Amino acid sequence: MAKSEVIHARLDPALKANVENILCQLGLTSSDAVALFFKQVELHGGLPFELKIPRYNAETRAAIEEARILAKDKNAETFTDMGSLRRAIEG
Repeated sequence: MAKSEVIHARLDPALKANVENILCQLGLTSSDAVALFFKQVELHGGLPFELKIPRYNAETRAAIEEARILAKDKNAETFTDMGSLRRAIEG
């Protein structure tokens, strides 16, 4: 069957470059990779891999929650460079 459909996607430039480098080493183009992915979706009747929400340990979850709270706090101390952050940590 002739290939006539076109897909347009916006990607992070660094991600695109990194993936295209890997694909090139495998002898594939981006179009080849997308076609392979679509074929696998068709064969599996869904995504050909499992999607999971990352599980973090308690310390990481606490740090993420603290960061979310601080991001919303307009009075939270902020730093513009590593030197001022270091001085604040060291007292």
